Amino acid sequence: MDASPTLEPGLPTREAALEAARASTLLSPRFYSTDYAAMDRLDLGPLRAEWDALLAEYEGDNNHDHFQRDEGFAAEIRELPPELSVEFKHFLVSSLTSEFSGCVLYNEIKKRAANPDIKALMGYMARDESRHANFLNMALKDYGLGVDLGALKRTKAYTYFKPKYIYYATYLSEKIGYARYITIYRQLERHPDKRFHPIFKWFERWCNDEFRHGESFALLMRSQPQLLRGPNLLWIRFFLLAVYATMYVRDHMRPQLHQAMGLQADDYDFEVFRITSEISRQVFPISLDTEHPAFRAGLARLHRIALRMEAAKAQGGLGGRLRQAGCALAGAATFARLYLRPVRRHALPVQIRLAPAW
Repeated sequence: MDASPTLEPGLPTREAALEAARASTLLSPRFYSTDYAAMDRLDLGPLRAEWDALLAEYEGDNNHDHFQRDEGFAAEIRELPPELSVEFKHFLVSSLTSEFSGCVLYNEIKKRAANPDIKALMGYMARDESRHANFLNMALKDYGLGVDLGALKRTKAYTYFKPKYIYYATYLSEKIGYARYITIYRQLERHPDKRFHPIFKWFERWCNDEFRHGESFALLMRSQPQLLRGPNLLWIRFFLLAVYATMYVRDHMRPQLHQAMGLQADDYDFEVFRITSEISRQVFPISLDTEHPAFRAGLARLHRIALRMEAAKAQGGLGGRLRQAGCALAGAATFARLYLRPVRRHALPVQIRLAPAW
């Protein structure tokens, strides 16, 4: 099977863009709800010095002037080849949905919180994510595809996660978001001729917001050491694998996007995994051996299964449904084999906070 063509449909209208943002699939960003009262009871006292320094950084708001389009932004937008145009628009919609998901979750926690530490943190992070989402939405509006964020908030399905799952998933989402954006930024910094859209110029300062958000969840988890040992290590392993596998499959379904930036999807993804694994040692006592050939082969198999799943959906009928069921079983078995692979173990550092130095 030829794995190169994208299987994503076009986005000809705003309604189609909203529908893409609203979709609930294994590869699409989700909206979350949680036990807000449990989060409100968090005690950051044991990490007070690092916590107060973090809140001071948020209050300083070094990106308050960043998410504004300069005069040259529109002038740099150019017509893209059809396949790249489709993939880039899907990238914008997916990124918008992910950023807005954080905005919705953090706003909801802030609204329900009485704990001043949690209320302040969630307000700052919601502010940042709102800027990110609106900046992405302006880029979509350049193509006539702006998403109605109010409608998205009202109509997208929400997934309930216990607070600890929110910590694991959101920490990884923010840190891998940093790793993705900084890797793209560094590549285009070296090869400005590959910068096919002006939005990439904003990625360096933008991804530092993502990094700081991850630092917040690192402190939240380190304040509750029981979340980082015993049976909870099984959940950490699950979320690490789920985040990496989702990124790998989604990126390999968009080959034109990476090629246009002079990136090979494999090289890009494993560089992002390397950075994320290095960062996550601040809070997780285990990491995945993403360099092992068996791990790489398992992710490649998940991509092939995803392609077969899309083909089965397009086929329709009883035969298509049977093929989809077979693909689902094959995907679950492959994920399980990856999950059971040995992990790397290491001690947690005394100093928790990191700087975005990649």
